[in-house]
Amino acid sequence: MGSGSVLKRHKIFYGSHESQFGHLYEPVDAQERVPLVVLVHGGYFSTRYALTIQTAIARLMAQRGTAVWNIEYRRTEEDGGIWPGPGRDTIAALRALDDVVPAALPDDLAARIAVDDVAVVGHSAGGMLAVWASAQLGAATARARITRVVAQSALLDLSPAQVHDRPTPRAVMGQPYDEIPDRYAQASPIFAPTMDAHVIVVHAGDDAAVPVDCSRHYVNAVSARGQSAELVVVPGEGHDAFVDPRSAGTRATLRSLGI
Repeated sequence: MGSGSVLKRHKIFYGSHESQFGHLYEPVDAQERVPLVVLVHGGYFSTRYALTIQTAIARLMAQRGTAVWNIEYRRTEEDGGIWPGPGRDTIAALRALDDVVPAALPDDLAARIAVDDVAVVGHSAGGMLAVWASAQLGAATARARITRVVAQSALLDLSPAQVHDRPTPRAVMGQPYDEIPDRYAQASPIFAPTMDAHVIVVHAGDDAAVPVDCSRHYVNAVSARGQSAELVVVPGEGHDAFVDPRSAGTRATLRSLGI
């Protein structure tokens, strides 16, 4: 990759657990400056879903000349998969941009990766992790700077009853909301620190899993606190559109990334 049209993928561990790894895709026909996108998959924080649900999206981005770090994290059925485990894993995977990720690339390609302009994209549960982890890091690691976070039909506020009473938040938090309300708030991106990165919330207009009003509420609330954020509603598509490379939701995401 970078000198031909063959797509190359590396499996890289960022921690010691079997789920603390990611797939790094080299860009096809890399240009002088190579964009870098981190993908965080959704799937109810459950081992029923894995980073492979983002494989088609990762391949599409790599074919457009982008380096892609598609990460896995511990999920609820695994040791350490209850909150804050998945959030800490996402932070660790972002910090891996400082060392193990570039070390896996050829030197000439690693030198061209735009580590000062990283985008983090997360779908559904992964969108929650993408925004939360980026905010906890202040949108920067030792070597990388996160400039955009794209949250696709994401869970961004766990505090409303219509959200925290659902099976997914209760599973990942480990206890009902009434027992640990502070932990639910701490995990909610809506209450995360403001950061320099621009948050683009892309929501499927016909999403039956996460209503678009949830994203609208998030953008209004964090914008009032000084967070740079915008909402993009994609009409006529549902929650899973973002894992389909042919969807309007994917096209809207690519436009937001400029790739």
